[in-house]
Formats: sequence, C-alpha cells, structure tokens
Amino acid sequence: MATRTRARVATALVAPALALGATVGLAAAPASAAVWSSCDQWGSTTLNGYTLYNDIWGSGAGTQCIWANSGTNWGVNANHPNTGGIKSYPNAKKVIDKPVGSLASLTSSYNVTVPSSGAYETAYDIWDTNHKYEIMLWVDKTGAVGPLGTSQGSLTLGGSTWTVYKGNNGSNDVFSFVRSANSSSGSVNILPILKWIKDTKGWFGDVTIGDLQFGFEITSSAGGLNFTVNSESVSSS
Repeated sequence: MATRTRARVATALVAPALALGATVGLAAAPASAAVWSSCDQWGSTTLNGYTLYNDIWGSGAGTQCIWANSGTNWGVNANHPNTGGIKSYPNAKKVIDKPVGSLASLTSSYNVTVPSSGAYETAYDIWDTNHKYEIMLWVDKTGAVGPLGTSQGSLTLGGSTWTVYKGNNGSNDVFSFVRSANSSSGSVNILPILKWIKDTKGWFGDVTIGDLQFGFEITSSAGGLNFTVNSESVSSS
C-alpha cells in the first residue's frame, strides 16, 4: 500500500462526491509491452530509484492500470466515473530524507502527455517525514478541480508564477501552489518554495522532507483516458 494519507482530501470539487462502491479491475494496458504493469488497487514497484504506485484510494473509483518502462517513464489508463471526489493519485516517488535547512538544491523536471477531457491535475505531492505538512505543486489542471483552503495571493518562485492556498484536511496542513498557466513540460526549482514556506511565512520549521511524489490526481476520466509521464527527474543535494 502506498504511504499516501488516504483520509485526506487535498482538492475541493464543484460536484459533491457520490457514495459509489469502489471498483478496481482491469483497464487497457499500453500498446507496447512495459517492463512492469499492474491493475491492483495498491500496485507498486521500484525502478531505478523511483517507487511507482497505482494508488486508487478514493471512494467511487472505477478501473485503472499502471505501466512503466522505468521509474521516470510510465503512465496509466484510468476509467473513473464523472462524479466528484478524488479517485486516485498514480505517482512516482523519490525519497529525499533531508531537512529543508540542510538542502543545497532540490529540483525536478517533467514532460507529460495528458487528456483534454476529464477532471484532474498533474501535481507534485511533497511530504515531511512526520506527514504533518503536505506541499502540492500543481503544474496542470483540467475540469472541476480546485485546491483545499483559502488563497494567500500569488507569487513568482521556483521558475513559475503560482497562486498559493493554505488549508487543513483534519490530518495535516496543506500548502498548494497552483501554476498560473498549464504546463505539460518544464522544470521546478523546489527548494526556494520550501524556504519561502519555512523562512518567509513561518508555516513550518526545519522539517525533514521525506517523500517527493509526482503524478496525476484524478477525479474523473469516464470512458478510459491515458495519462503518460514521458520523462521526469528529481535531483537533490
């Protein structure tokens, strides 16, 4: 099972979640044979230093299968109904395990192919080791999705302009940075964002950054939609 906190709701939606029983089954696999694939709800593997999770965690989910050629080239076919509430967060995780104050650099790049329909966001999900704080960086969003909490205004940081939201889901504080323009490829200088939260806002102290995840938080994808990470990288020192 993925280490993601299942109970949290990091996204507020226009439509309310409908209590449909979760159904996890088979979906379409990629056309070419992958190194690894799984249609299991909590399907997981580790490839070249990245841990991949299928991570179907929300109520009312449909079917979803994950495939990977490597830890940095992977994707899913997801068929989740057009109802509110997050259904899944397929992702690749890199463990950082360093306090913010001891990091000299933390950067990432991404290149994705995403559908034009459905409701989802392409997002980084960054956790401290105690899972008290969650930092989300939304680089792309489509459909009726929106971050938890209230707007704290906009700023340019880490190579992009973001609108910042601050909230709490009952289990942990959530800081969401929503990119002003959708992006299917690019790079993010993550460390200045963490230092802004720590030093400028004082929203947390010198916490140890644990999991740095990148993937797709999917609310709906009726009919079966493909989400692909063509490449990604995470570097820290």
